[in-house]
Amino acid sequence: MAFTIQPVTNTLIHDIGRLFATDKVANNCWCMWFITSVKEFHAVGHEGNRANFCELAAKSDQPLGLLAYRDGEPVGWCAVGPRSRYVRALKTPTYRGAAGDQEDAIWLVPCFFIRKDARRAGVSQALLEAAVNLAKEHGAAAIEGFPFSGAKRRSGGETQVGVEALFAACGFEVIQTPSPSRVVMRRTLNA
Repeated sequence: MAFTIQPVTNTLIHDIGRLFATDKVANNCWCMWFITSVKEFHAVGHEGNRANFCELAAKSDQPLGLLAYRDGEPVGWCAVGPRSRYVRALKTPTYRGAAGDQEDAIWLVPCFFIRKDARRAGVSQALLEAAVNLAKEHGAAAIEGFPFSGAKRRSGGETQVGVEALFAACGFEVIQTPSPSRVVMRRTLNA
């Protein structure tokens, strides 16, 4: 099935809201989990996270991520951008040590959200391939993710960071194994 993928800027906030409204967790998060502190994330709740996302979209030079459409309806989201955007992600035990001094040259894919009725249809792979292309277009030297490792099947709610097989299928290689359940994967980009 073919999907249309669009970079998310200020102009697609309404569509992001429509997609996130299909899931209580996504609607509360507005993809701010890896950007703000735990304290701020919980203190501001849904409305504050939405407002922070909108503010970031308005002032960012790069898109905040990618939105997948099927038949004109938003069905999937992938956060992507320079690692420096994802301050909290860089401090997690999973990612700590992988981050280096190239926070703007290396991009990160920290999160996916696929609407329930669109899962297992290739949306995540289409989004990740588009994320690689977006990073290339913006001059990134590499793009990374920190998915769950191995072949163990997980429920939809557990796969927001992706799975190793997805990243491997898109040309990413393991560069670090911080725990038995997580890997840090990278794809070097030729400028």
